[in-house]
Amino acid sequence: MIAIERARQQLIDLGLTQAAGLLDSKLETASQKDLTYVDFLVDLLDAELLARRDRYITARTRPPHLPFQKTLDQFDFSIQPSIDESQVRELATLSFVQEAANVILLGPPRVGKTQLAVALVIEAIGHGIGVYSVTAMLLSRTSGRPTRTRDSKRRIRACLAPKVLIIDEVGYLPFDSVGATMLFQLVSARYERGSIILTSNKAFGEWGEIFGTP
Repeated sequence: MIAIERARQQLIDLGLTQAAGLLDSKLETASQKDLTYVDFLVDLLDAELLARRDRYITARTRPPHLPFQKTLDQFDFSIQPSIDESQVRELATLSFVQEAANVILLGPPRVGKTQLAVALVIEAIGHGIGVYSVTAMLLSRTSGRPTRTRDSKRRIRACLAPKVLIIDEVGYLPFDSVGATMLFQLVSARYERGSIILTSNKAFGEWGEIFGTP
């Protein structure tokens, strides 16, 4: 077995499948650019790490984790001038996660609230932070079921466990008294333990309508 084939097989045996597939092209690039052995190795391993990160994000963003996959770089700030890009970029540093602080994204439908929430969560996933996403409507339906049911308990555990929880579309439909109480209990249980990213099409002054309070 020639050296390059042996090296490729060793990469495969080590589970470095992306590096194995790119070995020929990376060797050619190294030759063209006259890279040192160390630079070639770093380039090859960078490709493997990037592929692993992409696979990890893809696995973690499958339902029921996130409704879709879109990063912050895919958000077009030019069509939403009311959004402060610098503030969003600051949120993307994830300092709010370290502080267990919450983020509330308010605005009318179709301005990109959910997309921004998902983008922030994808950033968190890329840093190995656990996340979960649920719509307010599903959360309200869950609360209306008997708490002894397996599905209800599973949903609540899923909402309590991660460092970051998205509660999307608050205000799309009103909560009944049971649902409102459960949501307040959930927020209270997560206080200083994890962050919530909440989206709503209602201004704070209208939240009484959502939760059935005057």
